[in-house]
Amino acid sequence: MPRRVNDFRGLAEVSRVLLLGAVQNHPGSRLKELADEAGLHINTARDHLRVLVDEGFVYLQSESTGERGRPPMVYHPVDDPESNAAAAERIARAREHHEVLCRLAPGAELRPAALEELGDEAGDQFDLLYEHLDDSGMEPEPDAEDLRISLAPCPHYRMVGEDRAIACGIHAKIVRDLLSQVPGPLELDRLQPYVEATRCQILLREHRCRDAADTPDADDR
Repeated sequence: MPRRVNDFRGLAEVSRVLLLGAVQNHPGSRLKELADEAGLHINTARDHLRVLVDEGFVYLQSESTGERGRPPMVYHPVDDPESNAAAAERIARAREHHEVLCRLAPGAELRPAALEELGDEAGDQFDLLYEHLDDSGMEPEPDAEDLRISLAPCPHYRMVGEDRAIACGIHAKIVRDLLSQVPGPLELDRLQPYVEATRCQILLREHRCRDAADTPDADDR
């Protein structure tokens, strides 16, 4: 399918990545708080946050303060497509994309075989994640059997230099939020950077209840 004219736009600059990380770490923050967190002028932060809203990564919500006057607006990461029209559009486009591919290549293996026993909802989750990775220019290559996607190193890592924890943490949270936007059993297992010189991996799994004592894997932080 043809790409949208604004593909690759949302996370194309380091400032937007840092702002998205600030929203993820401090949901419900106001503009000035996020600008200070990312080290940006408030007008610059406002412009970048508008792009993140337009791209379906962030949504705005009024904050009730109990005081008179217009309530302040705060920012949250999108984990529900009802909160952001662009996120809802991405879900619809992912489903359409899969239907088109099925018509163009009937009988082809377009999803890992492991998805078959998890049902249609897992397929919808997988298609949504694939659409995001493809839109972001990360050249996703699903494994034929396992719940694993190979991808080119994400632009987040390159933009923030050597601080891999920041880059991978932001990307892992995006994957979690995307998978939560449609009902289904899939969740992120771990993100593995640089399993090869030019490839990373996303490992998925069927949702499971975690013990309170469980701690996240090192590659998943």
